[in-house]
Amino acid sequence: MYDTTMDAWMYDVVCMMSGNASESMIGNSRSVPNIKQEIENPTTPNQNYQVCSPTTTLQQQESLCTKMDMPDYGGSGGSPGSPEMHHCSSTTQPLGTPEDGVKEEDMMPRRLCLVCGDVASGFHYGVASCEACKAFFKRTIQASNFTGNIEYTCPANGECEINKRRRKACQACRFQKCLRQGMLKEGVRLDRVRGGRQKYRRSTDPYVTGKNITLEDNKMVEALVACEPDMLQVSNLSHTLDTDQRVLGQLSDLYDRELVGIIGWAKQIPGFSSLPLNDQMRLLQSTWAEILTFGLVWRSIPNCGKLRFAQDFVLDERLARECHCLELYTHCMQIVDRLQRLSLAREEFYMLKALILSNSDAKLDEPQALQRFRDSILSSLSDCVNAVRPGQTLRTTQNMFLMLPSLRQADGIVRKFWSSVYRTGKVPMNKLFVEMLEAASYR
Repeated sequence: MYDTTMDAWMYDVVCMMSGNASESMIGNSRSVPNIKQEIENPTTPNQNYQVCSPTTTLQQQESLCTKMDMPDYGGSGGSPGSPEMHHCSSTTQPLGTPEDGVKEEDMMPRRLCLVCGDVASGFHYGVASCEACKAFFKRTIQASNFTGNIEYTCPANGECEINKRRRKACQACRFQKCLRQGMLKEGVRLDRVRGGRQKYRRSTDPYVTGKNITLEDNKMVEALVACEPDMLQVSNLSHTLDTDQRVLGQLSDLYDRELVGIIGWAKQIPGFSSLPLNDQMRLLQSTWAEILTFGLVWRSIPNCGKLRFAQDFVLDERLARECHCLELYTHCMQIVDRLQRLSLAREEFYMLKALILSNSDAKLDEPQALQRFRDSILSSLSDCVNAVRPGQTLRTTQNMFLMLPSLRQADGIVRKFWSSVYRTGKVPMNKLFVEMLEAASYR
């Protein structure tokens, strides 16, 4: 059973490396159940007002508006009121008359998007809006959920005109207009990956989501590129030591310094710091060996029969025999071969390493929070692979996942080897490294 009392020293390491993660809560304070009802049943009459459906004639609309004493916003003197009352406003316009020879279905009044003025496809997040503005608002809220803030900046004075033609010119002003018109961030499902409700797809690849996300637009990739630790160098030890003592001492020091590095790395992954501190610790304790092994095999490509532990230190088969770590060497070289055949891009490697951190079976205080964290990584991973190799997302992602069992097996081999070294007392091992080894039973 896991001991919830965390070791004070390791706890302090994580605390010192944690930043202030504050979620930006933007929007209206309306309750979610009401929003859900409004989104799912936009044409259900409310006791306070009636709704004009697409088949309502102009005469019927005028009658409804007259009964409710609503002002005519089509004139020059009116201004829109609450978003809920726009059902009978100037957002519905006729497209023709029978005398014009227009088809009957084209005579139906159409709502206009309250954000950009394009034809509205329905009521999205509480407001009549087009598909483009609906998708823009959804992407913005979902991105802010795991980055912690919304980073749009207006290049002008924050008063850009937003219409159908210029809606892509300024994301900051477009988002602010979405909020002013009444779009509600609470209506965005944060537990859905992109494309979860799309009816039409542009590709037969189920991992491709309607709109292509470039690497430059992928916030998770951007964060991982920025926080990737540098390759280490070995510490010089006395050459009077036996070969196995010298090599094991250098390896022990490298593992210890890499463990400090991955704690700082994990803290900078969007969404990780939002997890409870104890859960952060358990994830690191249960996945550190897989993460370090994955980094080791990545550095060892192309396969030259050597494992590159540092810039100036490699381990070949002969040296592995002398240090009694042949099993570890052999297994890691097998993973090097598999990873080399995948030909991963650097960004794909970063994403898969982050997924390994979230792919833990440890017993957590808030498993749902881990699920959200993992889902955000999976979504960004599929976007990343699709950007690197369009049309091959499914096959590449499947092959990536097929590597995970080998890394999980390497976890057991690494822990077994270093636990044996620790028991013999042959080389000194730092406290953090020992604590991570002792956490093996918590998986």
